[in-house]
Amino acid sequence: MVDMELLNYLENFISEERKQRFISILESRTNFITVAIEDVYQMHNTSAVIRSCESFGVQKAHLIEGRFGKRLDKKIAMGAQQWVDLHRYSSSSEAISTLRNQGYKIVATSPHAEGSLLNDFQMDSPIAVFFGTEKEGLSKEVMDKADMFLKIPMVGFTESLNISVSAAIILQDLTTKLRNSNLPWRLPEEEILEKRLDWTKNSIKSIEEILIRFNLQK
Repeated sequence: MVDMELLNYLENFISEERKQRFISILESRTNFITVAIEDVYQMHNTSAVIRSCESFGVQKAHLIEGRFGKRLDKKIAMGAQQWVDLHRYSSSSEAISTLRNQGYKIVATSPHAEGSLLNDFQMDSPIAVFFGTEKEGLSKEVMDKADMFLKIPMVGFTESLNISVSAAIILQDLTTKLRNSNLPWRLPEEEILEKRLDWTKNSIKSIEEILIRFNLQK
């Protein structure tokens, strides 16, 4: 349970405009769609995908970093990593197992697999959309374990797009469909309050001193 006394206390240290901005943005956040990025080599690509998640209201992103380690460039992410919850894994099997246990269907994106075109794709339950490394795409393990396949329709000579471009196109389309649907896509109230508390803490420079002061007053 969120400590409402603490939340109300800390919100006195941010502007009313910022507080209302947090509330407004959280009304459009979703966990119904989440993103998983598998072993992307170029740091700027991972960062750009996180930025797209934030822009289109996807609250959680899952980074599989078994081959190349941590690949997040804060300059490219433009602060998006402060507002999106990042979960890290050392293997694809770990990520798939975790997401399945959370009730997600695994959706593999690939221009080559037989699957649904983006404009025809429909959701009836939470989905985890997997994006693969730049040249090789998704691993055989993800392709073998996927519940569904998704690709962007293209009519030119180019067979594939950069991962960050693909993610932006797919997330814009899917989140628009989701918000126009009757699916239960919004964050639960308790999680909204948790994020308000987290974001408020992140917005206060002297947060440690203020927390000490709050605890002394109790």
